[in-house]
Amino acid sequence: MAETQSPVGSVDRALLILQEIGRHSRGVTLDELATRLGLPKSSLHRLLGALKHRGFAAQPEPSGPYFLGTEMLATAFRFYESMDLRTLVRPLLLRLSEEFAETVHMATLDGTEVVYLDKVEAVRSITMTSVVGGRNAAHCTGVGKALLAWTYPSDEAIKAWAERFGPLSTRTRNTITNPAKLATHLDQVRRRGYALDLEENEPGVRCVAAPLFLGRTSPVAAVSVTAIKDRMPPARMEELGHSLRKAIAEQG
Repeated sequence: MAETQSPVGSVDRALLILQEIGRHSRGVTLDELATRLGLPKSSLHRLLGALKHRGFAAQPEPSGPYFLGTEMLATAFRFYESMDLRTLVRPLLLRLSEEFAETVHMATLDGTEVVYLDKVEAVRSITMTSVVGGRNAAHCTGVGKALLAWTYPSDEAIKAWAERFGPLSTRTRNTITNPAKLATHLDQVRRRGYALDLEENEPGVRCVAAPLFLGRTSPVAAVSVTAIKDRMPPARMEELGHSLRKAIAEQG
């Protein structure tokens, strides 16, 4: 997404300051901020004073480095604790369904299964097992593999997950049920940036899925675009994967 000029310059500069401070876990000095942001020290000092006053920035020692303040962290945690994912992500799902003219899902991970939080059906919808509030096995769905790949980001972690919850069920002849093969497959998912369901959950149905992080280190959900096999040749799946990643990145 191309950057646009902020309508309120001082607010934009304050946000840039917070972003820059957030990149430095050991703190960042006034001089370093001025150099990195290209702002005069006088105006930078005033903005930092306002951020400190509201608790969004902290300076434990006079003339020392700046850190993110406790109110910044508290605000973020309050948001996540009360966040309604369906309300937050629904506009993205509607946009994706309209753009791609296909059915779009959002799901979260619960043990060995995914739970569908939302679904936007395309005009040319298809019959699927997915329903809002329903469940499917994580290891053979696009959303499930997108969630597993980043929730358990190593071969060892995936194998431990499979050992804990296994054996992995077979849904179609394409389902990956061997933990070692699944671990290798999910490593490819991380490298590619999105997951594919190649008729592994339902015959004749394919999907492309990507994780949604919303500022966290592990995904809070995954979003998928689903269609019948005839509308999902390899070239289109690759195109959808890149477009889906871009759209989710813009979401946050």
